[in-house]
Order: sequence, then structure tokens, then C-alpha cells
Amino acid sequence: MPSVFSKKDKSLEFKTHTYTDHVVTYIKKSILDGTYKPGTKVKELVISKKLSISRAPIREALQILIKEGLVVWTPQKGKFITELDPKQIRDSYFTGGILEAAAVCSVIQKYTAGDIKKLEEIAEKMKLVASKGEPIEKIAPLDNKFHATLFSRIDNELLLEFCRRSCQGLSKFLLFKYWIQLYSVEEVYWRHKVIIDTLKKGDVYELEGCIRNHYLDAGKRMAEVCKRENQE
Repeated sequence: MPSVFSKKDKSLEFKTHTYTDHVVTYIKKSILDGTYKPGTKVKELVISKKLSISRAPIREALQILIKEGLVVWTPQKGKFITELDPKQIRDSYFTGGILEAAAVCSVIQKYTAGDIKKLEEIAEKMKLVASKGEPIEKIAPLDNKFHATLFSRIDNELLLEFCRRSCQGLSKFLLFKYWIQLYSVEEVYWRHKVIIDTLKKGDVYELEGCIRNHYLDAGKRMAEVCKRENQE
């Protein structure tokens, strides 16, 4: 089976990215386009043939995805794309909200005027997507940048890992088809603007509640959409 990367592209692509990076990207794209559905077994040999690379970087990539929560390893059975039921989704968002709220509030004094400006620019781009009537799928990378900016002042790798594992990565990949159904583009903009406005006030308790509710509401809606789809 031919590689998904042309020979000409390979020499350029792999100058800046490792094989492992490409495998991670390939699997994430496969999750988004439905090639890998929740519960699907991930076979190293199949990926090796598809990408025309050895299995070593594939193993490394799978370890990264296991750490991110997108892949689970079951002894004597293999590696599978993570599958979540409605309760697990709610629990994931509940946990993510608590962790991110605590993390951001712990460094609230470290956010600069530049950080606030960057968050506002991202929110304005969300507003622009809404005003142009563009699909909500375009919000996903902006949402990633928004939360990455919030995370940028947090100097606690363990806490960041738990935040990403709980729902940041999950919502954009495993649950993407549900995620884009939760809010209108306008609602996404306002949900993020209220976080910025609260951060600017500098009130730790108000900000903690704001971020926590941001996740709680999303988790509740996500679980309902998942449950409804599973019943159909």
C-alpha cells in the first residue's frame, strides 16, 4: 500500500518533524474523519504499511496518545481508541473544569496585558467566524489557542497533563462530532469572552467559578448529545 506522504514531501516534512509526530497527527486525523471510531483497535502493522515506516515510532506515538487519553491499552488484547459513555464524559468535564480553574487561579497575577490582548484577539476571531456565518468547526483551533494561552502561565507539568487528559484533548478528538453540536458560534464567542472579562477583574473566586461552570455546562450538554445519539 502506498505511503500517505509522497517521496518529495517526505524529504521536506521530516526535516522539521519526527516520524513519531507524523504518526500522532495521522491517528488524530483518523479519529476526526471517522476512520478510527471509539473502541477501534489500533494495529501497529496496519499503520506501518499505510505510512511506509517502521513500527518503532508508531509505538512511541501510541504511548503519547495513551498519555493524552486518546488511546487505551488493555493487557493481552492491544491498544484501542478510547471509548466514553455519558457519565464518563460528565466526569471528565467536571474534573477538567476543577483542574483548569484551580490552575489558572493559582497564577492569576502572572497574566500580563499582552496575555489579555492575545485572549481578546482570539475571541474576536471567534466573533468574526460567527458574523460571517462560517461553520463552527473553524472554532476548534481558536478554542485550542485560547486555552493554550491560559495554560501558558502555569508552571506545573503534572497539573497541565491532567488538565489535557481530562477533557482538552478528548473533546477535540474523541468527542469532536458532539462538541460541534453543543453551541452556536455566537455562544462560543460569549462563553470565552466572559472568561476574559472575569480574568481582567482579578477576582480569584469569581474566575474559579467562571471556568468551572464553563466546563460543567459543556460536559452536561456533551453527555446529553452522546446519550441521545446512542439511543437512536
